[in-house]
Amino acid sequence: MGKLWLRNTIAGHCLLPVFRIKYKAAMDLLSLFEFSQLEWIVLGALILFFIVQLLFYILLFRKPYMYAAQYQSTDIPDEMLPGISVIIASKNESENLAQNLPSILEQDYPNYEVIVVNSGSTDETDILLKGLEQKYPQLYHTYIPQEAETNNEKKLALSVGIKAAKNEILLFTEAYCRPSSNQWIREFAREFVEGKEVVLGYCKLNIAKKIPLRKFILYDNLIHSLKYLSMAIIHKPFMGIGRNMAYKKHLYTEQKGFASILNIEGGEDDLMINRIANGKNTGVILSPESMTESDVVDNFHTWRQLKSKYLYTKKFYKTSRASIFGLETFSKYMFYLLVIASIVMGLSFRNYLLLLSGIILWIVRAIVQNIIIHKNAKLTDSGKFHLSTLLFDIFQPLNNFRFKRYADRRNNYRHR
Repeated sequence: MGKLWLRNTIAGHCLLPVFRIKYKAAMDLLSLFEFSQLEWIVLGALILFFIVQLLFYILLFRKPYMYAAQYQSTDIPDEMLPGISVIIASKNESENLAQNLPSILEQDYPNYEVIVVNSGSTDETDILLKGLEQKYPQLYHTYIPQEAETNNEKKLALSVGIKAAKNEILLFTEAYCRPSSNQWIREFAREFVEGKEVVLGYCKLNIAKKIPLRKFILYDNLIHSLKYLSMAIIHKPFMGIGRNMAYKKHLYTEQKGFASILNIEGGEDDLMINRIANGKNTGVILSPESMTESDVVDNFHTWRQLKSKYLYTKKFYKTSRASIFGLETFSKYMFYLLVIASIVMGLSFRNYLLLLSGIILWIVRAIVQNIIIHKNAKLTDSGKFHLSTLLFDIFQPLNNFRFKRYADRRNNYRHR
């Protein structure tokens, strides 16, 4: 009996250090979860904005490539295809017309016309168009005298073109754009056959490698397009671009043309779509054959002019749908700030759980973002961004703010 007691006593003394070690390890583990009130606030806010960012990418920005993957082209007999009028407003763009018009005039489509409105050009535009009319009977052009120049010159030119159009469906592009295939008109027609009255497409930019900021410009064009196309796909359209869009003539007539936006510089495309598009009547087409492309951006100033136009007119949108992207931008910068805060506080207070949380959430968001941007870039042939996405993601909204200030100053000066 005494020996048994002795053995138990010795065993107890031997196990005591082990228990102490395990207890200390458990307490050290629990200490990882000892957050100050400020640390809990930072972690909670970090998780909140992380979730908001994931929702934007998964529920919105993922839509275009998912939508395109589900698209199935159906053959429609020629006799069922509607008549379509392609409308182009042009001023002193004879070189662009010479390069791009043939691909529009040689579309594989049975019933269409191309109307070019020559808005007071002083170059070789008139001679070029008259020559092309001899070869292409579907081409029609009209002329607006230089004396008729107004602040709404583009709207006047489009109004003349729309009035001259023989068909109910109006397909718009620019003199500096061309279709990516000879199926461009046919792809848009399918959407109208299915009952749509407004159809939005994508325009990709071809930029020479020697152009400064080339990669950033391509990224910027992709992100801008993803925003309005994603919203249209979820039946919340708010704008379109005149480089590749179509709508029915009666919608224009019901709006009394551009009457409601005559006092606004620009807006002949995005503001018109903003007024006439809704969740039921609007379709999106993202097949490679439906896209247009442009070589117009050949320097920084051209890009700024092209982009500033939409940054200025967006404040006149009637719906608040575009404002959701203000939340996206705000949540993005808050997420970045909170990641930095979690890393700094984690190192300063030796709170390694907070430190790891910031790093892991940043990595997860970066992976999700890169996958979705890469797939959309592949769909639209916008190039590869990879790690540069992380840098562009920070500077793109800042550049938008900078260009918007430029656009506001320019328009304020014009109206003095």
